[in-house]
Amino acid sequence: MTHTLSAAVTVGVVAAALLAPVQVTAATARPPTAGTARPPVVTTNNETPVLYDDEAGGNASGDDPAIWVHPADSRKSVVIVTAKEGGLRVYDMGSRELQSLPATKAPRSDAVPGRYNNVDIAYGLRLAGRRIDVAVVSDRYNDQLRFFAIHPAGAAARTPLTEVTAADQSFLFNPDREAVEQEQTAYGLAVWQPRPGETYAVVTQEGTTTIATVRIAAIGGKLGYTDIRRRAMPSHFRLPDGTTWVPCEEPGVLPQLEGVAVDQASGVLYAAQEDVGLWRLQLPLGPRSRPTLIDRVTDFGVHDVYDSETEECRPIDPNAQGYGGNLLAADAEGVDIYYGRGSTGYVIVSSQGDDSFAVYQRRGTNRAVGSFRVTGVGGADDINGSDGLAVTNRPVGTYRQGLLVTHDEPETGPDVDDERDATNFSYVSFGDVARALSLTVDTRAGNDPRLR
Repeated sequence: MTHTLSAAVTVGVVAAALLAPVQVTAATARPPTAGTARPPVVTTNNETPVLYDDEAGGNASGDDPAIWVHPADSRKSVVIVTAKEGGLRVYDMGSRELQSLPATKAPRSDAVPGRYNNVDIAYGLRLAGRRIDVAVVSDRYNDQLRFFAIHPAGAAARTPLTEVTAADQSFLFNPDREAVEQEQTAYGLAVWQPRPGETYAVVTQEGTTTIATVRIAAIGGKLGYTDIRRRAMPSHFRLPDGTTWVPCEEPGVLPQLEGVAVDQASGVLYAAQEDVGLWRLQLPLGPRSRPTLIDRVTDFGVHDVYDSETEECRPIDPNAQGYGGNLLAADAEGVDIYYGRGSTGYVIVSSQGDDSFAVYQRRGTNRAVGSFRVTGVGGADDINGSDGLAVTNRPVGTYRQGLLVTHDEPETGPDVDDERDATNFSYVSFGDVARALSLTVDTRAGNDPRLR
């Protein structure tokens, strides 16, 4: 597959998406089929050490996890998470920290120390004559991707990650360093591997509706990227009552997307627009990749006004009902896919606004299945305000029916300093989620090209 698009076509696609409001039809306005009863609860007793977003804690704020599955011994699998200015952390299946990597300067002439936002796994990339698995990371402060080779021994290695980023990679969304300093830079991230020898990354831009794809390639014995391709997602919506709804944001900011995941079998991109809902669109990006809104946040269509004093949005009419769904309370955040055979499986989305997780079918029109919450037991705390999440259907460690890893903010508990901004990550058995929602467990499929 060739992955090129002229600048003229790219700009045309972006302009069309920005200028034409999306019509909210009966199909997109239809509430999910799941009921509105309080969602079932699953438990966790396994959580990572607390991270503190202050000078004493190295400005480490947890955000997004990824799960690397060891090909032969699942006990050696690892969880890799971003800690923003605090860099990366690597944990084993018992949530014990194995490695802490600082957010160093990017390998570029105008580099500044990084801010690592999202992470995903690319399997089987060819580099220097061998195949390696790689953690791909979005670096907000340098508006680029960073690459970290995963040691094949995984959790048994002294240093599971080693950076292999090529020098002087292009900015993803900005023309120069001066523009990068405005911080509308690389944000959400997902890897797409449609066939052997082809690996792409999908990246969202902070503070805008733009999505980019790049092709990951070996450059000078390291890993970089080429063929940057961009398009904008919708920013305003024509409602059934004839009005146009623009999600309320602070001045100069558009309704951004962060959580993204790509179905490796179909090439469908799932993207969470925080104040709008969950989208799907077909890759590669281009004029034919028209987005479909699968579900909407609960206050979709409620007209708000921005209050500069409180720096918050408030409804113009406090009694307005809008046209929202019932599973996603803004912000809609992390997204990942639990694979089943064929087109079966589930799309999982963190509903940050009500501390829950929404579940949709992977096949067909992505019918809503329901939602669940996570409660801590055995010294672990409840999951609050989850941002990023990752899920695998593969058996890993003691999680024989798959594992869900989710961000937790604020982290609470008797040993946590509640005067500081505390975050961490919790491990949840997918088997428990499946039992709570009557889902089907399948541990033989997956997003790993090593299985194809």
